[in-house]
Amino acid sequence: MTTRNLQALALVATTLLAFSAPSYAETVAANPTPTISAPAAEAPESASASSVVKNFYAQLVETMKQGEKLGFDGRFKKLQPAVQAAFDLPTMTRLAVGLVWTKATPEEQKQLIDGFTSFSTANYANNFTSFNGEQFDVTSERAFKDGVIVETKLTPKDHAVVALNYLMRKNDHGAWKIIDVFLDGSISELANRRSEFGAIAGREGIPALVNTLGTKSKANGPS
Repeated sequence: MTTRNLQALALVATTLLAFSAPSYAETVAANPTPTISAPAAEAPESASASSVVKNFYAQLVETMKQGEKLGFDGRFKKLQPAVQAAFDLPTMTRLAVGLVWTKATPEEQKQLIDGFTSFSTANYANNFTSFNGEQFDVTSERAFKDGVIVETKLTPKDHAVVALNYLMRKNDHGAWKIIDVFLDGSISELANRRSEFGAIAGREGIPALVNTLGTKSKANGPS
């Protein structure tokens, strides 16, 4: 794996704040799913949590293999359905925004979900640009309260193995969805997003956060 992709892994799936995975996961798992749902392809209700992660990895690797030919826009278009199918973006958006979410109108909530979806997809499209022999493996799945933890490992070609754990639970349609990602079992992506995005929304308001998400997504595009 290239240094660029290792840095991308830290950006997409980790945080600057080291939260304890079990305690933070308990907080996430206890929260209800928001009523607004982003339009996205759903995995079959019979699909296991592990298979959802495996399918996402397969589509990520396929896109990486075509990455240079596709360019940013092509990678974005190819990855967006995969991101929407694997991640519970409405729940992740609400948790990232924090208490300000309850003050947002339904239209503002939709704008936030759309912005967070584009931001998340753009991160993958911008950073996972090519394939260099990386291997993504699902190693185990274990129950956790009303959800599961899917444990995986990323084996780069010339670097140490990286452990990635996915906190998942079923959405209102009975499909397993990712609601958080942990590096080495302890470093939470959502914790970082909550710190950053919740602060912007609380300090500057919801429209400012919507604009920030749009700006960050565009910044990930081709220069």
